[in-house]
Amino acid sequence: MLLSEAEREELVALSKSESLRRDMAHVAATRHNPFMVNGEVDGERYIEFLTQYNEFLNHPFKPARPFIERNMKL
Repeated sequence: MLLSEAEREELVALSKSESLRRDMAHVAATRHNPFMVNGEVDGERYIEFLTQYNEFLNHPFKPARPFIERNMKL
């Protein structure tokens, strides 16, 4: 998307707006992470989200399979 010079100038002027800065500070302060519970990441919530998201995108479920590394080098 290419912006015209007038559009670019308008965006620069808006970025200097004090009200926009206050609004963005408020958004950042009240941000909610749905995967965090009591300050720790809840793995079950994250896995559930990924499962439902893949289903939404029609990605087939791939069952977990163990891997065996035969040539481990450190």
